[in-house]
Amino acid sequence: MGKFILVGALILLGLFAVIMINTNTPKAKPVADNSILSLPSISPSPSPVIINSMENQAKTAIIKTSRGDIELTLYPDVAPNTVANFINKAKSGFYNNLTFHRVEDWVMQGGDPDGNGTGGGSMPVEFNNKPFVIGAVGIASRGDGKVQNDAQFFITKKDSQFLNGQYTNFGIVTSGMDVVNKIQIGDKILEIQTNP
Repeated sequence: MGKFILVGALILLGLFAVIMINTNTPKAKPVADNSILSLPSISPSPSPVIINSMENQAKTAIIKTSRGDIELTLYPDVAPNTVANFINKAKSGFYNNLTFHRVEDWVMQGGDPDGNGTGGGSMPVEFNNKPFVIGAVGIASRGDGKVQNDAQFFITKKDSQFLNGQYTNFGIVTSGMDVVNKIQIGDKILEIQTNP
């Protein structure tokens, strides 16, 4: 009889140990979770997150200048805040009648409200892996690697991959590089139209 009690006690102790191990061992995440590691984590919020269907649409812009139109495709997937800021400023008319204050053989830059390369506010950089090839659209930087200008943008006229990882690349010229190459210091941005 004593052997049965001892065996029963050992069985119960074994079951208890198995239960304790299973409840204290962290569960492995499903393999499917590894495919979304690059997405930002979402912290709980009191109100539901509403996804705007417009966010998934291609974002484009047309810079209307005194020398012709420059068409852009923007990169909200890798520079969402920079693209949103650019679109909001364009829609508000911020860029209307501002000038291109810097024109060199490899780059042109505009969008400065002061017109001399010193104006505009600041916002965090959004470095990404888009290369600064001919026609890349970037944002002027204050040079510390943490903030960038919130108004001034530039377009590269030559392959300029030495800028990779140092400036936010937020778009590419899809039509109008001939216009980019004609721009001179003082030429005006008549307006910037965006879609959507």
